Amino acid sequence: MKKEVMALKIMFKNGETWTINKGLIGDLWIKHIAKSFGRIGNSDFQEIFPCESLKIEIFPEADRTNSSDINLGGLETGMFERAVKNPDIEKMDILYKDGEKADSTDVVAEETVYFPYEAIDSDRIDNAHQSSFISKENKLYIVIDKNKTAKEIYKEKF
Repeated sequence: MKKEVMALKIMFKNGETWTINKGLIGDLWIKHIAKSFGRIGNSDFQEIFPCESLKIEIFPEADRTNSSDINLGGLETGMFERAVKNPDIEKMDILYKDGEKADSTDVVAEETVYFPYEAIDSDRIDNAHQSSFISKENKLYIVIDKNKTAKEIYKEKF
């Protein structure tokens, strides 16, 4: 079986999720994904994939919630506004389908990538490394990086 990326499922610190089909994603760069192996406390051993940074461009058609996602704030404001107002993206699942079946919509594999995370304040929700904005073309730009912001990386879009 040949795996093919079908969507990205963004996970927020408060438990909300946002699944974005690959056709609604423009620019994407996930920098330096590493593979770690371990466990916390008495949990099962697991592979963990931390990365150095993320930059992503999301098209306006993705500014909606999916019935399969858990959305608290996204239902009221839309997912773009939610991502801009609440910088709490913690991790993302890369969802794969069977690439040998053209009409396949079933997820056959997934990998979770963890982003750099540093809490801004004592509530430990918002991430100091995440920045985002909505462009004049209504595209969402998100950057999770310790050294650069969305406005620095996508300055021509701002």
